[in-house]
Amino acid sequence: MLLGLLTLTFAACGGGQAPTPRGAENVAVNRYLWAASLDVLDFLPVESADPFTGIITTGFGTPPGGGRAYRATIHITDPAMDARSLNLSLQTGNALVAVETRRAVEDAILARARQLRIADGAL
Repeated sequence: MLLGLLTLTFAACGGGQAPTPRGAENVAVNRYLWAASLDVLDFLPVESADPFTGIITTGFGTPPGGGRAYRATIHITDPAMDARSLNLSLQTGNALVAVETRRAVEDAILARARQLRIADGAL
């Protein structure tokens, strides 16, 4: 009797399929860009990282050999490993850094993502 009741209850809950976590079907983050962002900016303390939205937020940190503290917000918007999938906001104090500096960091992240992809055998 108890076994029959459990079977009916289980069947009514979706036929034995585990429920999909809400939002998990919409994860659109390129894992190489994600890992490369964390690798390149490893001198910055991670304050939050959400792979479902693709946003990594860091606190202030000083790069090796540098004297100026930076913080970053990285937003990976697409599963494609493409420069358009990577959005980086880099700040020092209360001001944004020069476009050239931001572009150099983006290039470093993209180069590291390519290295990771090649090492993974995905090419």
